[in-house]
Amino acid sequence: MTHHEMLRERIQSKRATVAVIGLGYVGLPLAVEKAKAGFRVTGIERNPERVAMVNRGENYISDVLAQELSDVVSRGVLSATSDFAAVGDADVITICVPTPLDKNKQPDTQYIEHVVEQSLPYLRPGQLVVLESTTYPGTTEEVILPRLESRGFTIGEDLFLAFSPERVDPGNRHYNTQNTPKLVGGVTERCTDVAASVYRAVLKGDVCCVSSPRTAEMAKLLENIFRIVNICLVNELALLCERMNIDVWEVIEAAKTKPFGFMPFYPGPGLGGHCIPLDPFYLSWKAREYDFSTRFIDLAGQINDGMPYHVVERAAELLNRASKPLRDANVLLLGVTYKRDIDDIRQSPALKIARLLLSHGAHVSYHDPFIPEIDQPGLTLAGEELTDPLLQNQDLVIITTDHSGVDYRHVVEHASLVFDTRNATAGLQGGHVFRLGAGT
Repeated sequence: MTHHEMLRERIQSKRATVAVIGLGYVGLPLAVEKAKAGFRVTGIERNPERVAMVNRGENYISDVLAQELSDVVSRGVLSATSDFAAVGDADVITICVPTPLDKNKQPDTQYIEHVVEQSLPYLRPGQLVVLESTTYPGTTEEVILPRLESRGFTIGEDLFLAFSPERVDPGNRHYNTQNTPKLVGGVTERCTDVAASVYRAVLKGDVCCVSSPRTAEMAKLLENIFRIVNICLVNELALLCERMNIDVWEVIEAAKTKPFGFMPFYPGPGLGGHCIPLDPFYLSWKAREYDFSTRFIDLAGQINDGMPYHVVERAAELLNRASKPLRDANVLLLGVTYKRDIDDIRQSPALKIARLLLSHGAHVSYHDPFIPEIDQPGLTLAGEELTDPLLQNQDLVIITTDHSGVDYRHVVEHASLVFDTRNATAGLQGGHVFRLGAGT
């Protein structure tokens, strides 16, 4: 049998072993699903605290069910380590490490490069390597492929390489790792075939095979570029509606009545998370290699970057109407995660707003049921319990994240001035309540 046939048979019979490198928001859910499907899985994670928690069956990712993690660990089909020697025992190696942007918005592939270099001494014929980290088109073939070939492997014959982007949507109660369709693009047809066989053995969602890793890499970026461009478009309209004294939220609801040719997107204080604010700029950077300017992406980035500044400017204006300066004002932020009902503050616009308010001399506090404290460079705050005295002591309350567990009617009744960036107060009356994109 060829290496391709033997690996495919091991995958289909679920005798294959799996290594998942990076046990974060993407890697841990994937590791749990593969273990639930019947594969023996080892997670490779540099954070010793996470390694210890996984081996105790303790969960730290909100999209993972704690009981499912505990179950696969107790059954001995999932364990974690910091030792890359585990790569040598695996038939399938999945890379789920961060791909951040540096301060100049250029892709930083150091984590991918590091784990590949650490894995090289342990790679052997008959293995599959899959990159899941979102990145620019060409990463799989330009960063990983040459390193594998440098060890004497023939890709598609004795070692297999593919890209399959993660499509995690934290907090989504309908779509999760298990039922979200999967894209797979291999360096060769055999690479695509064995990679697709892994996901078909694990997931309930469709597996869509494309012609190359570059196609899959570009498709993932298109998904996120589509969102950032449309969200920033409606953010720009929100700013215009404020000046024209038109309610952008009512405009969106009106446009939604058209049953075709329109998809609603909603304004907000800025975009956060690990994907939407970052991923499109991988393509902007790569496009320059081809003397091409991605103008829509760059413009969307400018609009998004400006939204926290607009929120603070609007806050100062509203306080000024009440004859209060922003300096020394008590300002309460309701919600600091980047999205409702999750515990993730990565790239959250609320953090930028908090820093801007502090730089203007405001006294900032926050309430978020998911985040007990914030400890980041230049921003250290402890969360507050949402009490009547807290609300009554504020000069301004800004709703930055619309968590569903907050009673916004109660907030409106007890706060003297409210600025709502999420339309959480829709339908609540009061001359002291103002919404982003809704004019005066």
